[in-house]
Amino acid sequence: MDGAGMTQEELQDLRELIEFLKENGIAEFSTESGERKVSIKFAGAATSFDPSAFAAAMSQSRPSAAAAQTSATSSAAASAEAPADENAGLHIVTSPIVGTFYESSAPGSPAFVSVGDQVDVGQVLCIVEAMKLMNEIESDAAGEIVKRFVSNGQPIEYGQQLFAVRPRS
Repeated sequence: MDGAGMTQEELQDLRELIEFLKENGIAEFSTESGERKVSIKFAGAATSFDPSAFAAAMSQSRPSAAAAQTSATSSAAASAEAPADENAGLHIVTSPIVGTFYESSAPGSPAFVSVGDQVDVGQVLCIVEAMKLMNEIESDAAGEIVKRFVSNGQPIEYGQQLFAVRPRS
């Protein structure tokens, strides 16, 4: 398998990402850029992993229904894990990828959102930088931002809580 549909630079970036994830014990990672979606999930302990085999499989950029269902189930599970008393009735926005959290588009620029702001579905809440790609994280619920769980410039993990939104009635 040769990673058809990927440039040599993209294959090298993928190999570096996989090594980084393995070295840091990160079991799951997901990112999206244009039409290409990458999702990596290591089973059990760190094992031998062939990046070129993964790259070939990844060249088919359409996610399976099972993958979409797994992602939805993971989001629901992450929301269910929140303490019932503290976050009861709140919608928790979680990170879909591993990276670095940024509250604004550039240093010195105002934050996309602050606690107390009203947001709509699809509104940009923050940016997560992953592999030099800036990924806008959008709200998947309309309501009021009541809490931000992370600070600007903080490294974050897949599924980590970013914001709590009190849904509109």
